Amino acid sequence: MTLDMWLTLAILLVAVVLFITEWLRVDVVAFSVLVALMLSGILTTGEALAGFSNSTVITLLALFIVGGAVLQTGLAGMIGTRILKVAGTDETRLMVVIMVAVALLSGFMSDTGTVAVLLPAVVGLAAVAKISPSKLLIPLSYGALLGGAMTLIGTPPNIYVSDLLAENSMEPFEFFSYTPVGILLLIAGVLFMLFVGRHLLPDYETDTEEAEFGDKPVELLDIYLSKDMANRRVLDESSLVGKTVTESRLHRDYNITLVGILRPEPERELVAVGGQRLVMQSRERKAMFPEPDTVIEAGDMLLMQGDYDRVSAATTALGLQKDDESDEIKHSVVNEQVGIAEVIVRPRSKLVGRTLADYRFGSRFRLTVLDIDRVDKAPDMDIATTKLRSGDTLVVQGYWDDILKLRQKPHDFIVTGNVEAAAHVAHHKYAPVAAVVMVAMLIALIFGEDLLVRITGNESLGSIINTASISMTAALAMILSGCITMDEAYDAVDWKSIILIAGMIPMSTALQKVGLAESIANGFTTFLGDYGPYAILAGLFLLTAVFTQVISNTATTVILAPIALSIAAQFGVRPQAFLMAVAIAASMAFASPVASPVNTLVMSAGNYKFSDYVKIGTPLLLVMLVITLIFVPLVFPFN
Repeated sequence: MTLDMWLTLAILLVAVVLFITEWLRVDVVAFSVLVALMLSGILTTGEALAGFSNSTVITLLALFIVGGAVLQTGLAGMIGTRILKVAGTDETRLMVVIMVAVALLSGFMSDTGTVAVLLPAVVGLAAVAKISPSKLLIPLSYGALLGGAMTLIGTPPNIYVSDLLAENSMEPFEFFSYTPVGILLLIAGVLFMLFVGRHLLPDYETDTEEAEFGDKPVELLDIYLSKDMANRRVLDESSLVGKTVTESRLHRDYNITLVGILRPEPERELVAVGGQRLVMQSRERKAMFPEPDTVIEAGDMLLMQGDYDRVSAATTALGLQKDDESDEIKHSVVNEQVGIAEVIVRPRSKLVGRTLADYRFGSRFRLTVLDIDRVDKAPDMDIATTKLRSGDTLVVQGYWDDILKLRQKPHDFIVTGNVEAAAHVAHHKYAPVAAVVMVAMLIALIFGEDLLVRITGNESLGSIINTASISMTAALAMILSGCITMDEAYDAVDWKSIILIAGMIPMSTALQKVGLAESIANGFTTFLGDYGPYAILAGLFLLTAVFTQVISNTATTVILAPIALSIAAQFGVRPQAFLMAVAIAASMAFASPVASPVNTLVMSAGNYKFSDYVKIGTPLLLVMLVITLIFVPLVFPFN
């Protein structure tokens, strides 16, 4: 072992410990690995920074944008809801339809996004069928993980191992290379859940009632705000006239939240017969969402939320007048542009233990928190200064676009209810465009080079068609067509994942450069080589599967894929089977609620315990190992 090998091994081990313990965020760990490899001289600056220009990273970034557009336009929700309509109320049929539906969707878009979109619908189906959500949500999560193993773009490990083959001048995996084994894994997973898993699934009574996932926005308004709402008209002499919402100091001085404004339309001048001019006061009112810089005008009707005594004090002090047009003013709170929704704080959210004020929730997300609902809620609980807990339900108000953006933070929030159906946002009209771009991207990924050569007759053009160029073109098409704005595209990208893989790719380079990958491969083949390539395949699968239960599947793949490549070279076999086993095992994150975002996403909604995942996921993992050992060598022979 050389000094560089010892240094690389030390950096790797520290990174693995930090990944497992989560003392630091995973993206911070990955960035630290990059810096450590560069400062230690193991990698040059160019080699250390090469991860940011790696085709895998670029492809993932583009696919995040494409997936974001599919979510923003409501296309994913439309597809998922229509699929689930055939599920009925029978528990067996529900489980099969849910697992197959989520697998099909997650094969073409983010499994986390897919589960986030379908979660409310599945909980609603469980309520209709009078089944505990805990009987359906682990199958939902496992179906998404299995679906990720079915296509090239299903999960980042699939893209990475394919690019690794291409970088080493070997035949890469194509779009459907994963599908034959992936379908068998899905069938085996569904059968396991039907005949074994369903008997291991808990039957918990969840704290979350059906209403929390299915109430319409107007119903939420009545549930949470009807007793605290007051309507006040701004008189001409009011001190609020000309002030912004922030300058009004309603919240600071009176602890009142301004949740809606109705503004009279301007007077219209008409010319009557004979030339007489008549001024007509319009009875129409413009519903407005009170943003911090919204200027209050005379005649505005304000919808306030707050204690009766405080509202009365503000009415007297600020020159306001009581008004009872409650039905009309509700339109300023819930309409096609703005609305309210319930958002559940996830167990490992960054908000747990912090106040909304500390986190700057309002300015960060451009949303107003109207209430915090929890089991032991104190009557005098202050929204701004209360430390949030796992499972707290935030009642948020704002533009539907901003509420939907919380869906892009699945590590922190679960947005309940069919928000897409309630939010007739502008993007919905672009759903057909998003569908066309998505289909075109898939056709290009599937047929790629052959299609372009046939169309143009120029074989040299085939070289420009690859996963990165196709996904980038699709992302650009989504932006230019209006399916997603540039700002929304930035929000759609999971930058933590991008930094993670870009920071860990240099570790893969270092493992190969210093000879550590070859050294580990030597040990692997020495230990298992006498038992043949099947034993090595099983060893790689189990090692990857164990790692992926405790650290990111992407980080696991980046570390182990080059080792698998070296093992194949030393053993004298084609590497495709070994790399396929690593990619598949990286998606089999069944045995831990923290192994994958989709597992933690359903944890609180299903009221699951850590042991539930271990009890169901461990035997399922062994089933996946058997399927992989039997069928991967048949599809990708060793010789």
